[in-house]
Amino acid sequence: MSEKSAFISVWCPSVTPFNAQGAVDIDALGRHFSRLNDAGIDTLLVMGSIGEFASLTQQERLQLIKEVRPLSSLKMVVNVLATCIPDMLELAEAAWKNDIDAVMVLPPYYYGQTQHQLMHYFEAFDAQLGGKGFAYNFPARTGCDLTPALIAALAAKLPNFVGIKVTVDGLSHNRAMLEETRIKVRSDFTVLSGYGEYLLPNLLAGGAGVISGLNNIVTEYFAQMMTTWRAGNLPELMRLQQQIGRLTAI
Repeated sequence: MSEKSAFISVWCPSVTPFNAQGAVDIDALGRHFSRLNDAGIDTLLVMGSIGEFASLTQQERLQLIKEVRPLSSLKMVVNVLATCIPDMLELAEAAWKNDIDAVMVLPPYYYGQTQHQLMHYFEAFDAQLGGKGFAYNFPARTGCDLTPALIAALAAKLPNFVGIKVTVDGLSHNRAMLEETRIKVRSDFTVLSGYGEYLLPNLLAGGAGVISGLNNIVTEYFAQMMTTWRAGNLPELMRLQQQIGRLTAI
């Protein structure tokens, strides 16, 4: 149980900038990545929810995967969810060709899924993936919940299934996910909260960190939170937690 997650960190789910003509602005993205790097972010998530993956064409997504890696030396994960498996596998293959560290995938959206169907979905995708994968649990958008029991079963069966982003507004769900995966099954499994204000509670419960859209704006607060956490400075942690809470409310 002493093994640590390889992705313990503060992640930024990057925005996707566009130019005046409506095309993806790679130069602007490079400048944004440089600012995130200087502020102390550990991992970049490309084409997450705040990165507007659902509004991008397949060709725009392939372009991003091809062009983002040279923009930063940070760990990089790309979301490859699409409405058909061949498109997802094409995106994943592009990720491996361009030295992306891992991919992330949500459950199929529009059609609600049972737990049995979700198990089959992730198993089938993993069998064809060829690299490390994260799940993304966002029931408000997908219509189904990746339960702690389901994720624990997948973590036990699939070595390349390395973690999950949990965007569920409830600390008890986060705690249950940690108990069922990191404590009972795999101590290297990464559990990240999707809410900025849950960074500290997630760390206290044994989680790995946070993937928060707020990192695009006040990056330094989250980087400072991790530094302060490692230093064990409780008064400073309280100050930062309160600042992040106020901004999350906005």
